[in-house]
Amino acid sequence: MEREFKNLLKEAKKAGIEINNIREAFEFAKVAHEGQKRLTGEDFVYHPLEVAKTIISWKLDNVSVIAALLHDTVEDNPNVSLSEIEQKFGHEVCMIVDGVTKVTDIRLRGSKEEQFTENLRKMLLVMAKDLRVVFVKLADRFHNMKTLYALSLAKQKENSLETLEIYAPLAERLGFGGLKGELEDLAFKYAYPKEFNILLKESHPHMKNAYHDVGLMKTNLKLKLMAEGLKVDVHGRKKHLYSLWKKLLRDEVGGDYTKINDIVALRILVEDISACYKALGLVHSLYKPVPYIGISDFIAQPKPNGYRSIHTKVFGPRKRIVEVQIRTQEMHREAEFGVVAHWAYSERKGKMNSDHELEKKGVVVIPKLSWIRQLVRWQEELKGTKEFLEACRFEVFQHRNFIFSPKGDVFDLPLGATPVDFAYEVHSDLGDFIKGAKVNGKVVPLSYQLKSGQLVEIIKSKNKRKPSRDWLSFVVTGTARRKIKRMLTLER
Repeated sequence: MEREFKNLLKEAKKAGIEINNIREAFEFAKVAHEGQKRLTGEDFVYHPLEVAKTIISWKLDNVSVIAALLHDTVEDNPNVSLSEIEQKFGHEVCMIVDGVTKVTDIRLRGSKEEQFTENLRKMLLVMAKDLRVVFVKLADRFHNMKTLYALSLAKQKENSLETLEIYAPLAERLGFGGLKGELEDLAFKYAYPKEFNILLKESHPHMKNAYHDVGLMKTNLKLKLMAEGLKVDVHGRKKHLYSLWKKLLRDEVGGDYTKINDIVALRILVEDISACYKALGLVHSLYKPVPYIGISDFIAQPKPNGYRSIHTKVFGPRKRIVEVQIRTQEMHREAEFGVVAHWAYSERKGKMNSDHELEKKGVVVIPKLSWIRQLVRWQEELKGTKEFLEACRFEVFQHRNFIFSPKGDVFDLPLGATPVDFAYEVHSDLGDFIKGAKVNGKVVPLSYQLKSGQLVEIIKSKNKRKPSRDWLSFVVTGTARRKIKRMLTLER
């Protein structure tokens, strides 16, 4: 255990994290958990040590590492109080430990709806105060999923479904692309063991062929890009199994592996934004782009969770369509670690002197997390627990679509959102003037379910129109539902 802790300190120093009081926190945790064992047979203190290692790998701060080491002490030892934590380690650590303790009991599976909603309210409130609570909780869940084998089959399934329905979507909303994929894959084999084993067997030959083609492309592209003076890192990225399974279930795919272009994708990492566009041109000079799919430029138009990258589909060897992703090193870190990538902002700004220099390197200076504040407002406004729970499930725990306006703005909407949801998301005034809608230039019904990447234009009437009660049967966002109900009430 001591050797493990020394490695933790070593990694903290390497990540540029201050190590003040970390030794004291570890010793405190050892005493607090003395005699306690996990179901794996290990000393319990091994768990907070692993959580702290994850926090360090995300390059969070000293306070977060200490809170990770102490996050279970108050809950698991009646002799440890929050006031003692505050006295020894300070107010910030105390608040994070308190926040993690409050949301630890959150359960979707097997709990009463009212109890789950109340826990969710608490989680949203602590998220709004300090996101580090959620970071520590996600790191805690990540390690628990790695040791799920020690639990009963019933607990394995319960925890896995909860991870798929709460923690993985939450990680995605915070921009943790890497963590989201790992949580889903860890949960997949326990939540759907039969489907997991079938997919593992069926996908192997497709993965093998894709790796072969991507390997050839990787060599050719690296030589081409380096010859043009670019400093690059080119590597293949295998699609996560759970994500692959969900994609195979789509109606337009119908289980056909040949319709999935990113089973193995190529990722090109360069130094700055200008190099991204230069690399794109060089990629297309070697491999022809697929004309009917086009390029997704999430650098010019970032996703609402801050994700930035260029995606292009090209014809690779044997005419196989391959996805190529191009981004800066900094964008890659943000794509993998999401909001935590911004915690080092102040220190880097001091060294680089300006926001402009950071943005040039691809750093999104202020993460867009308005949805958290919006949910906190809703939990104050919505009286019924069912209405609040429905809003949360759509706004936090649903797959997200990214919809474009005619001006090129990107809007983050839940799965199943319609042109009416889009209109009210753009502006409440626009929602009051809906006459019709066009998607990618074609007129569609107002109940049409939008898909990621589509461009939506609202056809406006000259005067305000009363919303139809029928709209309530297909809108999915809390914003649209509340405003439609309000207008209908006023009309009466």
